[in-house]
Order: sequence, then structure tokens, then C-alpha cells
Amino acid sequence: MTERFDGRVAVVTGGGGGIGRAICERLTAEGAHVIVVDVDEKAARITARGLLARDQRAEAFAVDLTDAAAASALVDTVIDRYGRLDVLVNNAGINRRGALLDITPEDWAASFAVNVDAMVHLCRAALPHMIAAGGGAIVNTASQWGLHPAPAHVAYNVSKAAVVALTKNLARDYAPDKVRVNAVCPGEILTPMVEAGLARTGRTVADLDALVPFGRVGRPDEVAALVAFLASDEAPYICGAVVEITGAQAVS
Repeated sequence: MTERFDGRVAVVTGGGGGIGRAICERLTAEGAHVIVVDVDEKAARITARGLLARDQRAEAFAVDLTDAAAASALVDTVIDRYGRLDVLVNNAGINRRGALLDITPEDWAASFAVNVDAMVHLCRAALPHMIAAGGGAIVNTASQWGLHPAPAHVAYNVSKAAVVALTKNLARDYAPDKVRVNAVCPGEILTPMVEAGLARTGRTVADLDALVPFGRVGRPDEVAALVAFLASDEAPYICGAVVEITGAQAVS
């Protein structure tokens, strides 16, 4: 594997989860020093330990990114320790299920706090350093459902649509500073969270595979490969893109 990120520092949020862990693994495999961020300290440390065991560079941080001061402090720590922040992957997210009359105001507020506000806090903290360095790359994890809403997931759908809009706005505003901002929109990806949902409903992976024209659901490493490409110098003119990775699956 080419070392497209040799000498670079990347912050990955939600790094303790399925897609986040795969992103951390991909970026470190390509030479990055990855800051693994998750609100779950144990999960972040498990990811970091796995990377360090392969002689790859990683450090774990437990941070509640809905706290603007905590997000700013994280970026300050990264700059103080490493002197740079080249890549920011805003991957952390939650899914509160239900139609509008089924969810609580707390579900709605939490969805936007984690899925949108946390991104805003980190981007606000990271952008000045990227601009001063002459550029950088930000990749946000949105969702296919942020483009094509699924039924009974209103808080998730709308918050992920906001991620799409935020991505395009940031790209337009900071492209002159050579900061590229893009988003990935995964469809059904076989993560531990999806597996838990299958166990809860009694459905199987084969049931999900049957819904996808490509013949199977996606894997976290496939999303990670797309994120790495968008963050790399191989995508120098891709800015403001919102890329679906769905196996041609329509929203169920």
C-alpha cells in the first residue's frame, strides 16, 4: 500500500466504532499518525492499541465533541504535540430511530448535537490551522439517508442532510484557502451497530444482501478506502463532493 499520508497527522472521530476504526486502520497503514477520538474511552483505546501493535502510529483521546471547548482543546493538544493537523475525518454519529411523533425532543437535540454540532466545533477549531498551513482535507461522514430519507428515522435523516449542506458550505467558503471539504454517504454497511440491529429484529445478513443490487452490503474497509482517497493528494480537485457508497441500493 502506498504511503500517501506519510508524515501527516489525522484526527478521526468515532474512531472506536466500525467505520471509524476501519478509517483509522487505513490511514495509519498509509503512514499517517492518527488521533483516535471517541466519547467511549475504552473503544478509542482498543483501536489505538490495535494500531500500535502493528507498529503504526496512533493515540487515543476520549472527548465529548458536543462540548465546543473540549473540541477546541483537542485541536490545541494536537497542534501542541505534533505541530500540524493535515486531515480531519468527522465520522462520529448517532441514530435515534422514529418518526416525528415517536421521538422525543431529547432524541432530536442529541441527533443534532452529535451529528452536526460536533462537526461544527471541530471544523471551527481546525480550519485556522489548516489555512495557516496552506491547506488541508476534511472528510465528513453523512449518509445515503441524508440524501434520500428512509422512513421512521426523521432525526437521523435531517441531521445527516445538514451534514451534506455543511460540507458544501465549508467547501465553497474555504476552497480559496486550499482546504478541501468532502463527504461520504454510506448505505448499509456491516458494522457492529448493524449486526446488533439484526440480532434485535431477527433479520440476517443475507436479508440485507438481498436488498442490494451489488449482491451484498458494504464493508467498513470499503468506506475507509473512499475516505482515504478523498483526503489524499490523489483527489486535489475534489472539493464539495458528496459521494454515495451504496452498491446501488435504493433506500428501503
